[in-house]
Amino acid sequence: MQIRPLSNSECIKLLIANRLARIACVKDGRPYVVPIHFAYADNHLYAFSMPGKKIDWMRANPLVSAVVEQQGQAREWKSVVVDGRFEELPDRIGHKVERDHAWTLLSKYANWWEPGALKPAPRPVSDHSDHLFYRIIIESLSGREAQD
Repeated sequence: MQIRPLSNSECIKLLIANRLARIACVKDGRPYVVPIHFAYADNHLYAFSMPGKKIDWMRANPLVSAVVEQQGQAREWKSVVVDGRFEELPDRIGHKVERDHAWTLLSKYANWWEPGALKPAPRPVSDHSDHLFYRIIIESLSGREAQD
């Protein structure tokens, strides 16, 4: 097996081709890693979520990392690590263009709201939805590939 680094353009191709990442955030020196569905565009990962631990932690410390993996044949794989900064796209004046852009990118894909809209406990029924869109501003990318 050989391991080789991926070029920047190969990393971006992997981000474009995939929807599932695992995002890591840190609060008070403690890491937290969860899966997210995302869409890549313009050096950003766009995502959707309901309020919860992940959002609370990213609001407290916007520095995050994400990993996107693609399994190949046998022992072959590719992975990209993204280091970046969380930016919430709130539903208010000044963020409408970015928020609409996030929705447009994500809604191209089936089940784009999962797992961000799903919580283990049932939520009370309300006329108001607490969902939010956010993006990760990519500050650095690195990738590797294993080939037989």
